[in-house]
Amino acid sequence: MKSFDKITDLQALVGQELGVSDWITIDQKRIDLFADATGDHQWIHLDAERAAKGPFGTTIAHGFLTLSLLPEMTANAFKVLDTKMGVNYGLNKVRFPSPVPVNSKVRGRFKLVSYEPLEGGAQITVEATMEREGGTKPVCVAESLSRRYW
Repeated sequence: MKSFDKITDLQALVGQELGVSDWITIDQKRIDLFADATGDHQWIHLDAERAAKGPFGTTIAHGFLTLSLLPEMTANAFKVLDTKMGVNYGLNKVRFPSPVPVNSKVRGRFKLVSYEPLEGGAQITVEATMEREGGTKPVCVAESLSRRYW
């Protein structure tokens, strides 16, 4: 995990990678729990027998499940020591170029796109590129906006 002393240190790092998260395994239990939490019970996520005959040969994670891993991935990819609080401000663009088959491992790479000073902190835009271990294409690419305060 990369560590930065002050949020203002990030201003000089626009265009650079801030960190890479640990791998997270996406097992069927996590997929099932996400389906229950969101009400998205499509067979491609839950029915192993039917999914085995489908386009991916197995069940796959929901795209929004993959996206929902952003906070966990961010938290173990980099930290800013002088910030006391951070809030999600939104997303600019989200794409899911490749599926996440059950039991895959995924991680995120975070590149700083922009830095805007705020009173008491800063708003940062980070491009998160999530990759699957052994995959050739990203499973999710998203621009995430957050506000961090000291």
